[in-house]
Amino acid sequence: MNYLGFTLRNNLFVAPMAGVTDRPFRQLCKRLGAGLAVSEMVTSNSLLYGSAKTRRRADHAGEVEPIVVQIAGADPDMLAAAARYNVERGAQIIDINMGCPAKKVCNVMAGSALMQNEPLVARILEAVVKAVPGVPVTLKIRTGWNRENKNAPTIARIAEECGVRAIAIHGRTRADQYQGQAEYDTIALVKTLVNIPVIANGDIDTPEKARFVLDYTQADGVMIGRAAQGRPWLFREIEHYLKTGAVLPAPTCHEIHTILREHLTDLYAFYGEETGIKIARKHIGWYTKGIAGAARFRHMMNQLDNVTAQLAAADEFFLGQRAGNQPIYAEAA
Repeated sequence: MNYLGFTLRNNLFVAPMAGVTDRPFRQLCKRLGAGLAVSEMVTSNSLLYGSAKTRRRADHAGEVEPIVVQIAGADPDMLAAAARYNVERGAQIIDINMGCPAKKVCNVMAGSALMQNEPLVARILEAVVKAVPGVPVTLKIRTGWNRENKNAPTIARIAEECGVRAIAIHGRTRADQYQGQAEYDTIALVKTLVNIPVIANGDIDTPEKARFVLDYTQADGVMIGRAAQGRPWLFREIEHYLKTGAVLPAPTCHEIHTILREHLTDLYAFYGEETGIKIARKHIGWYTKGIAGAARFRHMMNQLDNVTAQLAAADEFFLGQRAGNQPIYAEAA
């Protein structure tokens, strides 16, 4: 896919997710089939630029290009400054967050709360585009702030007029949070109204669903978030299906174990042992979801407080699942 001047291996995007899409996760998803991965959102508050969390979120060392940094905030000048700051540190695409539904973000009128103020949206987009000439600016939104106010079509047209180069749309409103089913009619409508790339997001969790959403919306690509947690190989499964129409076999327990091991090693190196262990717990939980005995294992594993014990527990769990070299699933896992 040719995307904003970059050649991507495909049109499959990793959605930005706070606390998830750090550099180790982005690199893993790209290695397993994603064409592009967007960073966790970075604050536009300059007082926090030097914090350890912000520095980690802006760490793209060794990452496959293009480097996409998502910024969040509600002040046009601060967002413009944040865009410049990140471009100076290697960002090749700046993405603006107007899709996050979290209360702590929306309570300061950032994220998807911005969709309620279309004039402010225009001022923000104009300021950021002007701040980083020559660098593509993209936008992530929802369908609206509630089901009675689905103004994604209006926001998309404002974005295009302001010089935004692409837009990703989650098929829910801010009020929906992550409840119910994503809808794709609004995304399909937006695609007919603008001439910039439109990326569809929301509930894309199988190769068949990716094909359906691309066909139904005529979107230029799909963005996958929660479905890739503990399943980063979903991108290669979708890539293969879109190319061939065939469904790849599910990964064996041996392969899941190998991928998890590599992921954990990267997490420990990236965060350091103390924080790495804590971050690893949720990933281990996602990787083991649905496998027989996983609930009991997760409870035990969450009590461990050092790398050696955590790795040993993961090894023991997966080695115990290898009979027939196939994953064994259970409803209670």
